[in-house]
Amino acid sequence: MRILSLLPSATEIVYALGRGEDLVGVSHECDYPPEVKAKPVVSTSNLNSNLTSSAIHSAVSGHKHPAHSLYRLDERLL
Repeated sequence: MRILSLLPSATEIVYALGRGEDLVGVSHECDYPPEVKAKPVVSTSNLNSNLTSSAIHSAVSGHKHPAHSLYRLDERLL
């Protein structure tokens, strides 16, 4: 089985079920358990990583354009 997780909680569930070996990719937000850091990261944020929490909230709340995503997928890794 090959598993791709784009949610940190789903990544944790995969490991809790003992299926960490089947995990082939994760999102940029997945950081637990520590073993997940060795997995390929297939999604990243299009937002500036230096934004404050309130600036991130404003950017996400104000995002209305369906053709532009807040996230980017690495199609080569997929």
